[in-house]
Amino acid sequence: MGHDRRRGSGSHRGQLSITLIEAIVGVVFVFGVAVTFGIGVPAAGADTAQLDRYATDTVTVLENEPPRHVGETRLTELTRSASGFDRERDALERRVGLILPDNVFYRVNVSGPDEAYGAVGQERPRGVPVGYAAVTTRHGEVELWVWYG
Repeated sequence: MGHDRRRGSGSHRGQLSITLIEAIVGVVFVFGVAVTFGIGVPAAGADTAQLDRYATDTVTVLENEPPRHVGETRLTELTRSASGFDRERDALERRVGLILPDNVFYRVNVSGPDEAYGAVGQERPRGVPVGYAAVTTRHGEVELWVWYG
């Protein structure tokens, strides 16, 4: 007449089999790995495109800045003569360093109509993605390469 406690109190608890639990965990794990590889890998050329934007933006800023001494812009002042480049070399290096993010290294080459005047920044490494931009002025050319450091 009493209630048999060994058989339960009338509520039925369902249990999942260990095999089903292992299968669910396996599917979640495989899905997580697939999503990580699918989303975590940047598109080919993404680094180069961003670096090209950094280079283009930097030369655009320099191209539109007034000269410190003589010339129409900071870049015409740099390309006017070798002595002008020598005078402005340190200021150019400081300015480019301020424009670019801290994790981006650079090399700026400045040349006149007949000769290279010089360069500022680090030596360009081989085998890494680089961004590039160049500006031609009335007196010469300024080339900028950037890369992640």
